[in-house]
Amino acid sequence: MNILTVLRERFAVALSEIVDEPASYANMVFPSQNTQFGDFQANCAMPLGKKLGKQPREIAALIIEKLSVDDFCETPDVAGPGFINLKLKTNYLEQQLQNSLQDERLGVAESKTAQKTIIDFSSPNVAKPMHVGHLRSTVIGDALARILKFLGHDVVTDNHIGDWGTQFGMILYGYKNFLDEAAYQKNLVGELSRLYRLVSQLCDYHSTSAQLEKLQQNVETAGQALSKAETAANPEDKKQKKAIKKLRSTLAGSRETLASAQKKIEAIQNQPELLELVNEHPQIVKLTREETAKLHAGDEENIKLWNDFLPACNDAMEVVYKRLGIHFDLILGESYYQPMLGDVVDDLKKKGLASESQGAICVFVEGNKAPFIIQKQDGAFTYATTDLATIQYRVDELKADTILYVVDKRQSEHFQLLFDVSKLWGYDQAEMQHVSFGTVMGKDNKPFKTRAGDTIGLESLLDESITRARKIVDVNDDRKPNGTELDEQQRQRIAEIIGLGGIKYADLHHNRESDYVFDWDKMLSMTGDTATYMQYAFARICGIFRKAGLSREEVQADTTAAISLQHDAERALGLQLLRFEEALANVAQEYRPNLLTNYLFETANAFSSFYEHCTVAKEEDPKIRMSRLKLCNLTARTMKQGLSLLGIDTSDRM
Repeated sequence: MNILTVLRERFAVALSEIVDEPASYANMVFPSQNTQFGDFQANCAMPLGKKLGKQPREIAALIIEKLSVDDFCETPDVAGPGFINLKLKTNYLEQQLQNSLQDERLGVAESKTAQKTIIDFSSPNVAKPMHVGHLRSTVIGDALARILKFLGHDVVTDNHIGDWGTQFGMILYGYKNFLDEAAYQKNLVGELSRLYRLVSQLCDYHSTSAQLEKLQQNVETAGQALSKAETAANPEDKKQKKAIKKLRSTLAGSRETLASAQKKIEAIQNQPELLELVNEHPQIVKLTREETAKLHAGDEENIKLWNDFLPACNDAMEVVYKRLGIHFDLILGESYYQPMLGDVVDDLKKKGLASESQGAICVFVEGNKAPFIIQKQDGAFTYATTDLATIQYRVDELKADTILYVVDKRQSEHFQLLFDVSKLWGYDQAEMQHVSFGTVMGKDNKPFKTRAGDTIGLESLLDESITRARKIVDVNDDRKPNGTELDEQQRQRIAEIIGLGGIKYADLHHNRESDYVFDWDKMLSMTGDTATYMQYAFARICGIFRKAGLSREEVQADTTAAISLQHDAERALGLQLLRFEEALANVAQEYRPNLLTNYLFETANAFSSFYEHCTVAKEEDPKIRMSRLKLCNLTARTMKQGLSLLGIDTSDRM
């Protein structure tokens, strides 16, 4: 049950007699920040006072007069300038907790307006090992899918893999020119990855070299502009000082870009073997594009190689997903939509939305200078064309009400244009949202990479986390006062639960739009806002039942005592448990998993306070003992369910 929603509905009814559009004011009811003022607080009287020209306390009194909440709240009171404080009746809390205890869904209702929701996430390029850059999309998308499914929505997860793009031109060229046959037979994906990196390096060298003169000119131009401005500047003129500051920033940026380009070139020049390959393949950029074009045109040799590469590449990705406990309903890559692209372009032309510009076919969106290119000068289609075909398929064939794209925030402009063009095209009936996220950073505040500067592979990251978690499990078990409890198999299983859970939670508990620093020590800490702390809280509750000599199933089935809230800490925990649906509803509204991690952290803290102040296993009064065991059981079930919705497992021993 979502108590906050019920309160807001009751306030909306009361406010409808006072003001037009009461919903916005009813939404100013929130959980109290300070429990001494009650459980919930309404802040709408102050803005209403300004709107209606009356004292806020007078408005608050009027709202209370019209408000009907006496079936579950104590009499509301007005505090300060006009805050309305509300406290739930204890017997109401007890009954709702008892209902949640007997409910498989913990009192969480399914949505009355279920939506067909397509979630597009992870989407790696095949023929390249997954790396840390895929982590956020994968775990955020999976968590959202689990939560929305639990809330009753018809969710379809789609891994829109990159299996047809420009990287295949590089891989095909590499295969034909640089293949190590023995390495290919031993580890196909590893060798294709090596070929991609090699060809990418060579292409990058030639592309960068071609731009070098222009980059040097940019530095000279920026330097001259700054020198001229500084010479003519009036020290007292604030506008000129601001302009000079901007010019200095431009010069610094130009120098940094040039230095980066020079560094790339020098890196190749300092490696004789690579330099020799650069000189042997002067047209590599053009030739890799031709390999891509041949693949897209149905060239027999390239299609055969593509079909040879794909199964092993897909199997390698599936290994990672299986370790992470992630399943996709659909895996429809770029290649699936290739036959539809010509029709997409033709239809956009027919509707007068697409036109030729400098040899390319583009859609121009009012208010945006950059065109949405759907076909290049050479006739090749683009990612934009594929994305439009994907929307067409998802709406027409899958009947999507909502389409979520869990993709990093650097793609925001692309998705805004994609959605705008889709609406112009006639696909405006489905909600489309870019669920953007920031970058995983190292402690140097740069994208998380190895010391050699390579992007960290996702599998090696998982291995490292489990290895570190195993050390924590060993130390923890070895220090137990009554001797160790876990055998080798249990220790390894718990290490995997902690290691994988730690990586997921470390990502999910941040605001998804923010960058975050990857820190092993913080991530696996048994204190603070970490998965390990949550998992330990769950295991600790399971330990209470072992001490009490009862199973959670026995307590669940007991009919001798109902939940009774006699201590403030009991009441605080009970109220927190009843806010589970509210937390999930907030995630579904904003697509932010961190709202669930916040809830779980607060729940674990509330339980810790309860356990500190309330005797459980050793409580002498049998009814109080059973009541508290039931509260423990409900807490354990809520923690387990909440973590499961984040894709994180638990263990009853740690």
